[in-house]
Amino acid sequence: MASGSDPVALRSEPLFRLFASYLRFSFSRSFHAVRLSGALPAWPPQQPVIVYSNHPSWWDPALFILVTDQMFRGRPCFGPMDAASLERYGFFQRLGVFGIEKSSLQGARRFLQVSRDVLTRSRGPAGRGMVWITAEGGFTDPRSRPITLRPGIAHLARSMPDALLVPLAIEYGFWNESRPEAMIRFGTPMVADAGLRTAEWTLRLQGALSAEMDALALDAMSRDSARFQRVLRGRNGVSLPYDLYRRLRALLAGRPFSPAHEEEA
Repeated sequence: MASGSDPVALRSEPLFRLFASYLRFSFSRSFHAVRLSGALPAWPPQQPVIVYSNHPSWWDPALFILVTDQMFRGRPCFGPMDAASLERYGFFQRLGVFGIEKSSLQGARRFLQVSRDVLTRSRGPAGRGMVWITAEGGFTDPRSRPITLRPGIAHLARSMPDALLVPLAIEYGFWNESRPEAMIRFGTPMVADAGLRTAEWTLRLQGALSAEMDALALDAMSRDSARFQRVLRGRNGVSLPYDLYRRLRALLAGRPFSPAHEEEA
């Protein structure tokens, strides 16, 4: 692979960390919290990881970077992006993003080639590399069933026998504050296996992701923060003028002030 198109060579960890810092600021301004449902994942550092998710929002790729930095720092992460879009945002190549042509045989081949290459070659102080994929291919409501994954992820599962495949459910929703919650849930890792046919892998991957999406939906519907671990704290409050007024009233009354509509457990 030419050095000018090699994602491993192009990726810069300092730039990735810098951009992740910006995303922490951006998410904290836009969301009330980023929350993890279920157990905190722990994957063997000697195995590469393929995280595949549903695709409910524009925020998803940014969420991948934020979660990698917050939870898997030291494992290099990569991910595909439409080649035409990547031309407009070339800086993303420095973050591990590689371009593919959608809906073309050449694009499918490049996706497999580059994904296998970065998973084989990339290593960091905390373990081998990761590839993050919005496997539905387009924006889809998290309540839509059945879910349908693009075939590339199943082909990748057959061609990386030492990799772990991990479903990731994503959902965004408003609870009781002015800003929404970003919620995620990781599923049980599956070991890649060339012995399963592509169609069998597709059904297995779809079933695993669908189950995690259903479980996350139940936790999200509960509006119970105790069912989640908080990955990132965002902002509370309604608006600056009104919150200043509330703060003044609390000060005059001699009581502590919290901008939150409701206190978390």
